[in-house]
Amino acid sequence: MKNLQGKAILVCGGATGIGAATARRLSEEGVRVGIGDCNIAGAESLAQELNAEGGDVVTWHYDQADESTINTLIKSAVNYFGRLDGLFANVADLQAVLVDGDILSNDSALWERTLQVNVIGTAMLLRATLPHMLEHGGGALVLTSSDAAIAGEAERPAYAASKAGVNSLCRHIASKWGRKGIRCNTISPGFVLTEQLDANMNREMKDWMFKGTRSTRHGASEDIAGAVAFLLSDDGEWVNGQSWRVNGGVSYAN
Repeated sequence: MKNLQGKAILVCGGATGIGAATARRLSEEGVRVGIGDCNIAGAESLAQELNAEGGDVVTWHYDQADESTINTLIKSAVNYFGRLDGLFANVADLQAVLVDGDILSNDSALWERTLQVNVIGTAMLLRATLPHMLEHGGGALVLTSSDAAIAGEAERPAYAASKAGVNSLCRHIASKWGRKGIRCNTISPGFVLTEQLDANMNREMKDWMFKGTRSTRHGASEDIAGAVAFLLSDDGEWVNGQSWRVNGGVSYAN
């Protein structure tokens, strides 16, 4: 990727899955990588592995639902790197998704938790990061969204609303600060067959998920990582305020 070498990029939610694959891809591209996660053991294990391969990777514990830890995370990253060139905000409350039924079954606590983590937490990450990027002439932001934001599903209304909120945050950032060198885009992953899913999902379910694609295989975390790396690199300089669907052709943009 163009001009990723030497950049300082923070991956939030980088201990496992898509976040971990992105941290690995960025490290391979010569990026100085920070990993923020509540799963600090997983983050530290990944950092140790990548540093042994010649990377420059550091980790911090933080809680996406706690603004004070978000502010401490960004402050720590800026102090360590001297600047932040990019941020990948890849955090959602996946436990809440498991009980996200419909508008009648969801209580206010589920709504509050989902929006607190997925939307407000993301907004606070952006709020803490932007001043540092603006001070240094710009930077690239990538937020993880979902096709649930526009699909109109019969379930998961809280999750869908939160991801629609993430898309709105993206467009706001691009509109407000694009002329000052800030790029902000969202990535909407399709069904990604992570190692955990591969080990725990039966063949029938995997085959059912595959039927919806226009591709030769299931998606992998590395597919999303490659797209994120592009958007964070100077190759993606003219992409701003967009929602990218990286899903093997399961759905198309309007």
